[in-house]
Amino acid sequence: MARRCTISGSKTAYGQNVSHSNRKTPRRFLPNLQQATLVSEALGAGVGIRLSTRSLRTVRRHGGLDAFLLATPDSRLGEEALRIKHRIQKAMGGKRKG
Repeated sequence: MARRCTISGSKTAYGQNVSHSNRKTPRRFLPNLQQATLVSEALGAGVGIRLSTRSLRTVRRHGGLDAFLLATPDSRLGEEALRIKHRIQKAMGGKRKG
């Protein structure tokens, strides 16, 4: 499974450790991914997704999974998030916010 956030698309970044003597060695910056079950009011069920803790805070700030996905443009969402968004739109009867 790829180390990529479903919502934001953040992935592994690469850089260097720099010692006191300025010697550089390669390293990886891994996103803090968590498996979470977010409740969708439109679907009436929980949706299990793998997302970063930063994305989890963003979703909660927007008022839940439904509100966040409906307010976010399709171009900014990942493939799995788009599928969930279309399921929510279908359950709401094609209504769109914003």
